[in-house]
This record gives sequence, structure tokens and C-alpha cells, in this order.
Amino acid sequence: MTGQELLASLGKLLGPKIQEKTEFRGETTFTISPGDLREVAKFCKDELSLDYLLDITSVDNFGDEPRFAIVYELYSMTLAIHLRLKLRVSEDEGEVATVSDIWPTANWHEREIYDMMGIKFTGHPDLRRILMWDGYPYFPLRKEFPLEGLPSEMPDVAFTSAAPLEGGPFVTSPSTATTKDREPRARRPAL
Repeated sequence: MTGQELLASLGKLLGPKIQEKTEFRGETTFTISPGDLREVAKFCKDELSLDYLLDITSVDNFGDEPRFAIVYELYSMTLAIHLRLKLRVSEDEGEVATVSDIWPTANWHEREIYDMMGIKFTGHPDLRRILMWDGYPYFPLRKEFPLEGLPSEMPDVAFTSAAPLEGGPFVTSPSTATTKDREPRARRPAL
């Protein structure tokens, strides 16, 4: 059986655990319930040889419910196939089971999602911030977090006023200026 045939039959094997199947440009995405994540993940690794977790990402759909989506990018080294698993997580729940014991590479990915989005991974062996300092009260990749940053109450550790974010890919205005002069800047609110 080829990898594509295997992915095609996967929907039948997992049955009602798959809420939605999407095919786009040769890529397959299965949307599943957060409660089924561990069972589906173990099945994918053990039975389908999806032995490599490429990445875990999160999306903030601010204003929609469920607010968050978590996307797992899986790959089989032996069959050379990709599979994407997608979960929708409401802001009220804000927790998902860890898969770091199934794919060890999930450890840091889950820590980063917790640090930047505030989604907790139950059963994670070391769920603490990985990019921001301990005690930082915000989640910088959430859409309500302002581009110009927020003041910190930790003067010994970081900024005591809003952190400058100039130079990043945040906001740009169309113009006839050169690339150097059009470098994106964080827009500051009018005082």
C-alpha cells in the first residue's frame, strides 16, 4: 500500500474521531477533537509509521469560537508522506494533552505555544516559559497583545516601559520609497 492510499484509508480507520478531512494541493489535514489527540497520535506513530513530528503551531482566531487552533505536522520517513492534524481549542478550555512522550520533539514546541499563546499542555514534563522570563504576565502572540508591547513590572529583568519592536515585520505603509526607507515599524498610538 502506498502512502497516499494509506492516508485515504485513514479516515475509514479512525471513523468518527475525524471531524473534518481537507485535501489541498496534495496535502491531507484531519481535524480532530482535543480529547482524541493522544489516541490518534499513538495510532499515527505506531500503525502508520508517522514517526517524525516536524512542527506544532498555534493560531489565534480572535473573535471566533473556538478561539485557538493547534496544528501538528507529521511525516513518515519510510513512506515519505505528510499528514496534518488540527485541533480546535476554546479559550475556556485552553488545555490540550501533551504528545511529548509520543514524539520527544514536541517538548519544546509545546513550551513555545504555552509561552506565546497561553495554551497549557497537560502531562507535559516541564511546562514553563521558553522565550519570555518566568512571571511575564502576557502572551505575546495573542492577537489582543499590542504591536508596541506592554509595560513590564520587572525592572531588573526587562523593560520598564513598552518594549520597542522596530525593525520587525509588523506594519508597513505603501509608498514609492526605497526598501530601506519602507522598513516595517510598530505603529505607536497617538498620545
